[in-house]
Amino acid sequence: MSADVAARRGIPDASVARLPGYLQALTNFAERGIGSVSSEELATAAGVSSAKLRKDLSHLGSYGVRGVGYEVDRLSYEISTALGLTQDWPVAIIGMGNLGRALAAYSGFATRGFNVIAVLDRDADLVGAAVGEHRIRPMGDLGALVRDDRLAIGVIATPADSAQEVADHLVSAGVRSILNFAPCVLDVPDDVMVRKVDMSTELQILAFHEQRRTGELDLSAQSTVEGVAL
Repeated sequence: MSADVAARRGIPDASVARLPGYLQALTNFAERGIGSVSSEELATAAGVSSAKLRKDLSHLGSYGVRGVGYEVDRLSYEISTALGLTQDWPVAIIGMGNLGRALAAYSGFATRGFNVIAVLDRDADLVGAAVGEHRIRPMGDLGALVRDDRLAIGVIATPADSAQEVADHLVSAGVRSILNFAPCVLDVPDDVMVRKVDMSTELQILAFHEQRRTGELDLSAQSTVEGVAL
């Protein structure tokens, strides 16, 4: 969802962040031929509490029916509308290393309201090379992509040391929404929205929980042994 849409509808950022999870769960229900779900069923599928789900959905309006639950197709449409997914958003991926090429090959963008219109790289030796159905374009094409193709979202898939330069190019060209896969913090104007995807951070969080789980198992095993010894 754009910042403007969120502001107009008064939806808190935390709720916005959970809406895609609800939409994915609803899509899974629809694929299984399920026409309606309870708040408890949808909450379980999305991995949240039913109270949090109901509070999040209350920002969209009242679409549930007491004793019946939520109509899957209608709620999917309402969430898609709130997220701005009832139109295709033009996307460009910058950085044609392994990550950028993998993102360019991902077929899920098209089914979720995003149209990859271009892939770019600053390396002149790569320009013109084929990546799936695209030809790699130079960074100088960003302005034309915004002007002629209404490029809305830039995806940075470069190493950290070049990510800021790419962000500067995107901002100068008029792009105001950036998804950053580089492990760094970008300095952008206040009117530019940046979402960061840091896989290392997520792995570190998982490592913390795994360490705690392992420690609890070790303590449990130690208590059992001590209990037997007594």
